[in-house]
Amino acid sequence: MLVLSRKKGESIVIQNDIVVTVLAVEGDVVKIGISAPKDIDIYRKEIFDSIQQNNQSAVMDLESVQKAIMSISYGDNKKG
Repeated sequence: MLVLSRKKGESIVIQNDIVVTVLAVEGDVVKIGISAPKDIDIYRKEIFDSIQQNNQSAVMDLESVQKAIMSISYGDNKKG
C-alpha cells in the first residue's frame, strides 16, 4: 500500500485521468473528491464488498438452479 500525506486542497493523480483531492479535514474525518472518467465505477469499500457478496450469492443460486434443472431433465429421460 502506498501511503501519502496530503493537506487540504492537495491532490494525487492515478493513471493520468483520476484525481483524488483532499477537500476538508474535520477531526478524524477526511472529505475527499474524486474526478474520474464516467466509465470508471467508484464505490465506498463497504458498498463494494456488499456488491461482491451479492454477486457471489447470485452465482451460487444460479448453480443451484442449474443443478435442479439437470436433475429434473435426467429424471424425465429415465421415465421415457
